[in-house]
Amino acid sequence: MIKNAAFAAALTTFLVVAWLAGELTFLARYKGILFPRYGLLIGGSVLLLFLHLCALYYGAARWLFMRDAGRKLTHMDRQLGTPEGLHEELRAHINPRRR
Repeated sequence: MIKNAAFAAALTTFLVVAWLAGELTFLARYKGILFPRYGLLIGGSVLLLFLHLCALYYGAARWLFMRDAGRKLTHMDRQLGTPEGLHEELRAHINPRRR
């Protein structure tokens, strides 16, 4: 899930930077002045945008895909506790008292 969030954040960051590069073409003649002075600030801002988007996408993915996980795990735990819920080979590994 983290890889997917990072990929979506990188893609979104790339698209935002590409859109801004297209909108700010009038600053192209000043790149020799702007990048030495403000290059670290621009790079830090892009990194901060990426990290915020990564956290946003990760939080959204957890909310969407993991909201019923507790209920499903509780149901599975109850099912594993019944004698019909396990195969014969697994009973010895999960509950050693039943050997």
